[in-house]
Amino acid sequence: MPNGVKIVHRQTPSPVAYIGVMVGAGTRDELPEENGMAHYIEHCVFKGTDHHSARQIIQAIEGIGGEINAYTTKEETTFYAATLCEHVRLTLHLIAEMILEPAFKPEETDKERMVILDEIESYNDQPSELIYDDFESLIFAGSSLAMPILGTKKTLKHISSKPEIAKNWLRTHYRPERMVIFCQGNLKPEKIFTLAEHELGTLNNRPKPTVERRSNDGRTTVIHNDTITTEKERTFKRHTHQVHAMLGGKAYPIGHENQLAMFLLNNILGGGSLNSRLNLSLREAKGLVYTVESSYTPLSDTGYWCVYWACDPEDYALSRELVQQELARLRDVALSETALQKALVQLRGQLAISAQNQENSALAMAKSVLYRGVAPDWQETMERIARTTPEQLQQVAKEMFDISNTYILTYE
Repeated sequence: MPNGVKIVHRQTPSPVAYIGVMVGAGTRDELPEENGMAHYIEHCVFKGTDHHSARQIIQAIEGIGGEINAYTTKEETTFYAATLCEHVRLTLHLIAEMILEPAFKPEETDKERMVILDEIESYNDQPSELIYDDFESLIFAGSSLAMPILGTKKTLKHISSKPEIAKNWLRTHYRPERMVIFCQGNLKPEKIFTLAEHELGTLNNRPKPTVERRSNDGRTTVIHNDTITTEKERTFKRHTHQVHAMLGGKAYPIGHENQLAMFLLNNILGGGSLNSRLNLSLREAKGLVYTVESSYTPLSDTGYWCVYWACDPEDYALSRELVQQELARLRDVALSETALQKALVQLRGQLAISAQNQENSALAMAKSVLYRGVAPDWQETMERIARTTPEQLQQVAKEMFDISNTYILTYE
């Protein structure tokens, strides 16, 4: 639209529509004293607007059989709902009202602050999830990407002390050029474009952030009292029954020419299937771990890859050695053409099945439009991946899995 808001719609045969707004504002847009702000706002906009109470919002969506949801990441905050196609007008109107006119009434936001504090405590009790935050803190130390999405008790107390603090942050960072209205379902594109223009077409004149937090990937060493810290290795004394470990490094950003090759490489290494190299080596062959997985997370201007596993303390040294052996094998030995074709066949099936999940498909589409301005379907993506050669994969492995790009975090 003229004001910068992007609109994307994928017409499908489904009578259910997934519709929402993705905003390019997340944890990395916060100052240290604001840490947790994006997530706090995500919670609080559900607690009522200038026109509707929290109860009225919930009843309006769930009263028609719909489901409304939201989430916050390091770079985005997303609000969306699933509803029958006939109810998209009402649904988009309520979502737009929530993010443009939240009331931030203290009696309601105080309750939500307590909910978030409980969420932080719950998160701290789950090492398999908490370790991802701590690993990001290690590899992105010195950058706003190192801060946790949930914030801390201290910062939550500050940002919830006055409604104006959160309102001003929202107004500054929920900018038109950072917004994508997205929809997927059996609706004509013209209908969605008309609704989008009606709800967010007049949004403009928002003040720019005084500090731009993007493209800030610096690192400094951070030393904590409860950790043993070196430049690239950190051990937390958490007294867990198992050793939880994560090994990884920096990776390509969204839109990089090697992004899809890295996506394929991660799938071969440990991307969620039982025949991944890591699972076959650590679990099936040796029985050292219950779970081992790798992931690749591209961000707008950087990214990271990692391998996570948990094992008995006496098995940690061997598990770590086997992980490093699999990384070295991908660096040193190019895949045969037969092995590559098998990996491509597997990935094609996984992408096709994943595309059947309308919710994930709609959210992936919105993120692609937010950062790249395009929304390829899974077949187009697969066609690009299929052009990858064994030599290209090996070159990516050499760059990504080089020992100089390896960070290690453990919970003992």
